[in-house]
Amino acid sequence: MAVKPRPEGYHTATPYLTIRDAARAIDFYRQAFGATELMRMPGPGGKIMHAEIRIGDSIVMISDENLEMGAPSPESLGGTPGSIFLYVDDVDAVVARATQAGAKVKMPATDMFWGDRFGSVVDPFGHAWGVATHKEDLGPEEIVRRRDAQMGTK
Repeated sequence: MAVKPRPEGYHTATPYLTIRDAARAIDFYRQAFGATELMRMPGPGGKIMHAEIRIGDSIVMISDENLEMGAPSPESLGGTPGSIFLYVDDVDAVVARATQAGAKVKMPATDMFWGDRFGSVVDPFGHAWGVATHKEDLGPEEIVRRRDAQMGTK
């Protein structure tokens, strides 16, 4: 039997987060997003060399920060330019749960012009998370019309 080019259970794109105190982050993701820990590989000095969690139907890979190997965390960089986007059944409940677990709300859950109810949080480790519940299927013309109406542009 041939080996598949993508392991079972993985999607084509898989986020990989570098975190200062990855063990604590895994606990946070469990509380905030209902993550399930799949595996943890310790490295030198008790740090996490590699771990994997599942959030919904997606795997997220995690490792501890290792500056010597060129793997800084958002805390070392002073923030992060990217984010992870989660589609969930109830965005308001997930944002509330993440906040209770220690995240900071960047944007409260709001109905958006593109048809999602969307909010965003920053976890205690500096990673940004967009969280949404899809509410409407809209075509590009309707999205532009709603954007222009909401933002007063045209």
